[in-house]
Amino acid sequence: MIELEGLPELVDPVLIAAFEGWNDAGEASSGVISHLESAWKAEPLVAMDPEDYYDFQVTRPVVEMGDGLTRSIVWPTTRLSVARPPGTERDVVLLRGIEPNMRWRSFCDEIVGVCHELGIELALMLGALLNDSPHTRPVPIVGAATDDGLARSINLELTRYEGPTGIVGVLQDAFGTAGLKAVSLWASVPHYVAQAPNPKATLALLRRIEDVLDIPMPLGDLVEEARAWETGVDELASQDSEVAEYVKELEERKDAAELPEASGDAIAAEFERYLRRRDGETDS
Repeated sequence: MIELEGLPELVDPVLIAAFEGWNDAGEASSGVISHLESAWKAEPLVAMDPEDYYDFQVTRPVVEMGDGLTRSIVWPTTRLSVARPPGTERDVVLLRGIEPNMRWRSFCDEIVGVCHELGIELALMLGALLNDSPHTRPVPIVGAATDDGLARSINLELTRYEGPTGIVGVLQDAFGTAGLKAVSLWASVPHYVAQAPNPKATLALLRRIEDVLDIPMPLGDLVEEARAWETGVDELASQDSEVAEYVKELEERKDAAELPEASGDAIAAEFERYLRRRDGETDS
């Protein structure tokens, strides 16, 4: 169980959460949390007891070397940290975990309890899935929300997926049942280049978070890394005629499905992001 005593009082906090494993194609969603923890210099809050939720023969602890020959064990778990983004007046709680092996309902109840204790009323759940999206096009972001009004307010393209779900879907449902607002954002990762990392998908999630929260996201080197990743995949595809032909087919299918007004919406959204980042740099 998480020890709730001593948790700080936060200002209008929001939760951004991602889990490694089934929900994290190309490590795109967990990459968002790692990036924000570093960029915002997040401070640790609490960690869950791994004994309750992890099978250590499935999700094994790892050995790390410290100074000299000092060795330590790092146990698989879920951790929360907190940061105050520059130029903002609210706190952001970052949750990074590994999808638990057991007791999912108790796991979600614990996280919901911590969110209530911290005063969190909105949670953004991040995921990434393998899809037939071409790597040369903008990364599609779809999602779900705890209510239709919330989805409309953020112009969320709703997924119609039905089938097996991961901890992201279960935790979102737990938030809704507890009366908290929750949104899940899923990035589509090309199935033919599923290797991690995928900076282009991570970048797409960050930009969508920026739209939802109206908080400038620190992009750092991700823009250049995303370009380099796409160039590298281009080169690999060009070396295999079957892959190149398949990518071309995906591009044609994607372009044919795009509505004319989509380009205008994308341009408007990108301009709004530019203004937010410019204002944020001015304030900081």
